[in-house]
Amino acid sequence: MKGLPQLLLIHGDAERRDVLAQFIESLNRYEVVDASDGAEAAALLKKAEIACIVSDIDLDELDGWRLVRMVRSGVFNCAAATPFFVVTSTWCKRIAETTAREFDVDALIPFAQFHRLKDYLEQDLSLLPQKQAPAVLAIEDAEETASLIERILRTRFSVDIAPDGLSGLELWRDKKHPIILLDVMLPGMSGPEVMREILAEKPEQSIVIMTAHGSADLAEELMLQGACDFISKPFRTEQLRKVCEIAARREDFLVSNQQFVETIETLKLNEHALASQTLEHQAILDNLSTAVLELDENGRISFVNQAWLRLTGLSEALSLGKRLVSFTMRDSFVQGISLEEAIHRIYHTDQARETLEFKLRDQYGQGIWVEARLSQISHQPENKLKLSVAMDDISARKRAEQRLEHLAMHDSLTGLYNRHFFDSELKRLAALSYRYGSHHCLLYIDLDHFKAINDTQGHNQGDLVLKEVAEKLQQRLRETDRLCRIGGDEFTALLIDTTLEEAAATARNLCKLLSDDPYRFEDQVFKISCSIGITAINGHVAKPQVYLQQADIALYIAKNHGRNCVHVYTDEDQEAGDIRSSMKWLHTVKNAIANDDLVLHFQPIYHIPTNQVSYYEALVRLMIDDQIIYPGDFIPALERFEDVALLDQHVIAKAFKMLADHPELKRIAINLSAQAFRNDSVVPWVRQMLTKHNVDPKRIIFEITESASLSNLSVTQTMVGQLSQMGCGFSIDDFGTGFSTFSYLKNLPADTVKIDGSFIRELTSSRIDLALVKAIREVAAALGKSTVAEFVEDSDTLNLLREINVDYAQGFFLGKPMAIDDLLAEMATEPVFPDFL
Repeated sequence: MKGLPQLLLIHGDAERRDVLAQFIESLNRYEVVDASDGAEAAALLKKAEIACIVSDIDLDELDGWRLVRMVRSGVFNCAAATPFFVVTSTWCKRIAETTAREFDVDALIPFAQFHRLKDYLEQDLSLLPQKQAPAVLAIEDAEETASLIERILRTRFSVDIAPDGLSGLELWRDKKHPIILLDVMLPGMSGPEVMREILAEKPEQSIVIMTAHGSADLAEELMLQGACDFISKPFRTEQLRKVCEIAARREDFLVSNQQFVETIETLKLNEHALASQTLEHQAILDNLSTAVLELDENGRISFVNQAWLRLTGLSEALSLGKRLVSFTMRDSFVQGISLEEAIHRIYHTDQARETLEFKLRDQYGQGIWVEARLSQISHQPENKLKLSVAMDDISARKRAEQRLEHLAMHDSLTGLYNRHFFDSELKRLAALSYRYGSHHCLLYIDLDHFKAINDTQGHNQGDLVLKEVAEKLQQRLRETDRLCRIGGDEFTALLIDTTLEEAAATARNLCKLLSDDPYRFEDQVFKISCSIGITAINGHVAKPQVYLQQADIALYIAKNHGRNCVHVYTDEDQEAGDIRSSMKWLHTVKNAIANDDLVLHFQPIYHIPTNQVSYYEALVRLMIDDQIIYPGDFIPALERFEDVALLDQHVIAKAFKMLADHPELKRIAINLSAQAFRNDSVVPWVRQMLTKHNVDPKRIIFEITESASLSNLSVTQTMVGQLSQMGCGFSIDDFGTGFSTFSYLKNLPADTVKIDGSFIRELTSSRIDLALVKAIREVAAALGKSTVAEFVEDSDTLNLLREINVDYAQGFFLGKPMAIDDLLAEMATEPVFPDFL
């Protein structure tokens, strides 16, 4: 057979080497050159021109795995891509596929099937299928994150990207990627919905959840529903690679385990086959990290591999013949069916497989969490049913789940239950009370004067106080009660099986406990007390949130009664109706902000000497069913619950966008609430909006009422100073109504003083009002500040203001507040100088 390309055959068993050589030569395609070990093969490869290699794995000197890697690295005389086939005695189909992929082997064949070599050797070896990198599908809508995933994984995986759930599903159904990276938050079809669709079609699919830190609750839920792993964003390169490598092997391991079960069934077909292959499969089973057992019809162990012995620390003698149930901890079957039930169902119903989790007892009596997959097998020749059990240690996963569960249900600062737990527990108690008439109580606890500690001592000291308060409250409650922290200094307590009288007594004790124990910081002493609102969870309402609203109303009444006291909610509370109305407005405004149903109207402010519009005041309106609701209806509700901050930010953002979209506005004044000056986030928010909308800060004037300015002059000065440094203007609204007006005016860092309308309405008929307006104008001018008169309703008032040198005027006579479209239309038709000027 000279002249044929040379094939190198390497096998340590001379008899099997001869069998293989005769078979290959009978194909008349190659001249066979053989070697008995790896070293001899390496020597031949250095000098001979070898076109193809057939090798065993277990070789002296140099094993088959290392030999193929040396060939692929190009150190021998043959080409690095030389076809390399492994014929081995140790065999598992899935392990073969995985190994071939990992070691770049063209095919891995069991010796018993060496005739399959013909299919490879008789074809054009240049046409051998190219080995494919494992495919990964990343379903991620953020382009930057998707690009990062592709860059990190492309050297090891074939990566496809889908920007949303629907396209991801379509791509997966087309290519069936073994690994999916799935973002939780997706446009349109959400991550959880995509996962349910995929697992319904392929339950064993490897899905890795990608989630932001703030979404840990959802990651835990998706793991419980079938996701194989999760990774938090932002992630590091090595984290993502490791997670994908684990996911790539997961399918291999799952399929391998199933194939072992099927192999066991095949081995039972006849005793001869069992005898000939027992040692080979035992070697494979013993090298697995998965514990594999066989149970007889009584659930007794008849076979174990080495992984079982390593997992439990038990010897084979202590395991065989014992019922598997005897090694379980029965209290671990908290959900689903027990092991006895699973075995019974497989033996006595059509259920052929079961998967369950439970704790296994090791040699020291300690619990090990395992996932057990039970499969029915038939034992020949008696045709008796037996069970195969594949068992993996999932203790690490359980610990992670427990940590996730604890984080999801507990407050990180105090260790108390958090808002998520409170909502679910309140829902549970409300349902029990509604169905069975059980009686519980809800305490809504709010600390009095806590802000003083945060403001003067810093948030670190405030956090220490919160932790101590939490410990004190917890010590005074029963073990069956549920104390939760649901906000900064807000707590709730769910008192199980408690009457209103008992709850009120408990609440009074809690108030006394806190008020009797002040906190000292060096030479300062802070007295912390609490106000508590109580309501009964009595089954009278179907929605659990109603109970929280009742407790919130009771808490508000308790604070109005002087703080450090307790109030029990009743339907007859005189104040409850007003509070419920305010709460309704609060809910309405929050929905309007969420749905962008708040609009801005603009009223012109004229420069009196030039008769020109100098700027516009932005006035917020609420749109409900196409009806305009004015601020007087809803602002008091926000102020009552000190919840105006959200409105402030929304108005700032909307006004800045208006300035960016409509240069015709030139300059606008934006009203800020008193709470804005106690909100540390306002200045950063203004800076962020300036950058986002690219607005010149000189086009913006912020207004705050005089009374709000005087309530905390130092804070006002600091904030206005920061806004002024950015380039924004500042105006004092409703000037003249505050206390010690003139003595404070020189300290108020404002460019403009807006004279309160109560002095302007009767300016032409009241000498006192005229004198006051003159005085305000003169003091303001002396301090370098301009004046604005509001509520100008007629030409006589305007002319009088011109005579006394007031700088600006605003009122219905000059122009009513208008929506932006109406204002722009008027600008296009009205003259620059109105007739009345």
